[in-house]
Amino acid sequence: MNITFDFAAVLVDWRLLLLGTLMTIKLTAIATVLGGLVGVSAAWARSQGPAWLRPLVGAYVELVRNTPFIVQLFFIFFGLPALGLKLSAEMASIIAMTLNLGAYSTEIVRAGIESTPRGQIEAAQSLAMNRWQIFTRVVMPPALSRVWPALVSQIIIVMLGSAVCGQISTEELSLVANLIQSRNFRAFEAFIIATAIYLVLSIVLRRLLNWFGPRFLFNR
Repeated sequence: MNITFDFAAVLVDWRLLLLGTLMTIKLTAIATVLGGLVGVSAAWARSQGPAWLRPLVGAYVELVRNTPFIVQLFFIFFGLPALGLKLSAEMASIIAMTLNLGAYSTEIVRAGIESTPRGQIEAAQSLAMNRWQIFTRVVMPPALSRVWPALVSQIIIVMLGSAVCGQISTEELSLVANLIQSRNFRAFEAFIIATAIYLVLSIVLRRLLNWFGPRFLFNR
C-alpha cells in the first residue's frame, strides 16, 4: 500500500493554526491565574477557614473532581442558559477550565499548607504577626514550593484538556485542526501537526512555570 503524506496541504492554513494556538494559550493563561486564585482561596477555606465554609468548599471540590470535564463544560454552556444565563463559547470554556483547575489545585495546595511545621506558625505568632501575615508570609511560600511540581503538572493537564472546548465551538487548536482536515481530508497530517504544537506548548509551559515559581512566588 502506497501512502503519501502531504503536510504542506495543512501548513498552507498556518494562519488558522496560529489563531487556534493563540486561543489555547489565552484560555490556559486566564484559567491558570483564576484557577490558581480559586485553589489557594479554597485551600485556605478547607484548612483554616470557618467551620460553615469547609463543607461547601469540600462539596465543590468533590463535585468537580468526580465528574468528567466535558460534562462540566456542557453544563455551563448548554445547561446554564436554561436558567437564563447565556455565555459565549469562550467564556464558558474559561469558566469550566477555571473551576476544574481550582478544584484540583485546592487539594494540591491544601497538602502543602497542612505539611507546614507547627513550630513555624508558633514562631510567627510569637512575633505578633496576624493571621493574614502568617498565611501569606510564613505558610504559603514554603507550601507552594513543596507542591509546585504537582501544580505545574495539573496546569498542563488543564491546558491539554482545553481540546475538549472545541466541542462547543471554541476556536482552539483541536477545533482548527479538525476544520482543516475536513477541508482537505488530510486528517493524519492535521492531527500530527496539532500533536506537535501541543507537545511544544506543554514543554514551554512547564519550563516557564518552573522558572516563574521560584523567582516570584515562593523564593521570598
